[in-house]
Amino acid sequence: MTPRSDALALPLETRSDLEGRQTCTHGPTSRGCWLPGFDNRTDMYTSWPNTGRTVDYDLRITNTTCNPDGARSRVCLLVNNSLPGPVLTANWGDKLRITVRNQMQHNGTSIHWHGFRQLNSNTEDGVNGITECPIAPGDSRIYEFQATEYGTTWYHSHFSHQYGDGVLGTVVINGPATANYDTDLGTYTVQDWYYMTAYQAGSVAFQNAQIPALPPQGDSTLINGTNKAASGAGAYNKVTLTPGKKHRLRLVNTAVDAAYRVSLDGHTFTVIATDFVPIEPYTTTYIQVGIGKRQRYDVIIHANKQAGNYWFRAEADGGCNSVNSNGAKAIWTYQGQTVADPTTTAAPNPPAGCNDPVTTPKIVKNVPSAQFASQAQSLPVGFNDANVISNGKNIVLWTINGTSMMIDPGKPTLKYIAEGNTSYPPEYNTVEVSPTAAWTYWVIQQKDNAPPIAHPIHLHGHDSFVLGSGTGTFDVNTHFNQLKFTNPPRRDVAHLPGRGWLVLAYPTDNPGAWLMHCHIAFHVAMGLSVQFLERKSEINLPAPNSMWYNTCINWANYQRNKPIYPQDDSGLKKRWPPVFGEV
Repeated sequence: MTPRSDALALPLETRSDLEGRQTCTHGPTSRGCWLPGFDNRTDMYTSWPNTGRTVDYDLRITNTTCNPDGARSRVCLLVNNSLPGPVLTANWGDKLRITVRNQMQHNGTSIHWHGFRQLNSNTEDGVNGITECPIAPGDSRIYEFQATEYGTTWYHSHFSHQYGDGVLGTVVINGPATANYDTDLGTYTVQDWYYMTAYQAGSVAFQNAQIPALPPQGDSTLINGTNKAASGAGAYNKVTLTPGKKHRLRLVNTAVDAAYRVSLDGHTFTVIATDFVPIEPYTTTYIQVGIGKRQRYDVIIHANKQAGNYWFRAEADGGCNSVNSNGAKAIWTYQGQTVADPTTTAAPNPPAGCNDPVTTPKIVKNVPSAQFASQAQSLPVGFNDANVISNGKNIVLWTINGTSMMIDPGKPTLKYIAEGNTSYPPEYNTVEVSPTAAWTYWVIQQKDNAPPIAHPIHLHGHDSFVLGSGTGTFDVNTHFNQLKFTNPPRRDVAHLPGRGWLVLAYPTDNPGAWLMHCHIAFHVAMGLSVQFLERKSEINLPAPNSMWYNTCINWANYQRNKPIYPQDDSGLKKRWPPVFGEV
């Protein structure tokens, strides 16, 4: 593609759309460009390239053992025998076709492609009990969907606590960016790690919740799947920087319970994207990367300091009620220097509290405010409500709208819809969105009886427009003027403050059954979820005799053989007891 010299004389942001957006080529000094007609100004919600290319991946989930920090070998459930699993890479507009093979002996599974909008492809969202039946042991299924967004995300099991035992990996969708950089370092995961299995940790968390007491804390933190244990065993992750160059890093928190505060001694981060949302760049010394789902940050690091070794730090964020027995460090070394343990010190004044930064999306999207007061609905988040007992599901504790979610993995909501059956069990926590409403507004409020814990609230099928949050009780007359309707931050996960409120909005433009849940694995296991039925009559339902139906048939056959583990939680994250060789 040959650029026009007269257009190159202008900044990308001011070049006329009449030029057809064909004026530059994506590269180190022009990262805002992409393809003819598509750049960092393109509204991803309405327009994306159709490349005609399909990218294939094959993922095998196996029961094995691992010892990522050298301290203790334990049972792990891994994707292609690695932790994290393989990075899936595609370009904006490509289709992904991913075969998932369940080679575990005693666990079902389903894989959620976190953050992908799945526009008109609700069956590919990967949530057993909502959008599909689980993949039975020995079975496989193919997920196929288009990357209508670009940036950084991850995939993980939505069955049990499996992702806490290793069923996870990252995804890179190449596209334009809002600032220039020389090289892409790829994804960089941070996660808590337990020496007991995630299932065992979930069981302890459930028992502690009835005391009440805090859930078990992780024994270690992993950076890209490794760390040195407190004993000195294991190994630090190592990264090489090219002097004078700008490096893109794609941070992903894949933890079960912990939020993390990350930093690189002596350097700053220029943040260019939050989740799948390109933003106007800002610079910071520390980044609070919320739990799991929630948060991904694409940052640029300029290697313009004295050549040497520097600590990259990931510490459990106490401001988000996170604790961990052993934080993680990694060694970042300038090219040409001998790798050695750094002697650098962390920057002063780490952030306090547990608040998402107020970012400015690159693509301006406003939210109508006129109907907010009359249309906003409340989703109260409670703990140990009487309704937990009355719905017969007293093994789960967290509630939304007074009910703890508990689903049958083998009877997903989409199956109810396909059968024309509207008798959704109350514990499915099903909310039908008005088909005539262009926007939905939700006030998520922690009730006084709930422990003061910040919850990362993840919405499937959409980006949430984060209108505001605060402590205490939301009152429309008091707090309306504090809400941001003009180009508010957009995320697919946002923090609900402890004993506080969070106001979200999203357009009802994606037919499907979409889960919204706390991404702390212990909490979703205890029922802190709700699902929205959106434009139900327009959902693309699976065809008879399709792989989707065969997956359900194979799961039902597996269940008839009386599997070892009965369901004992929400059905989205299970605490099934381990046996030797597999959990």
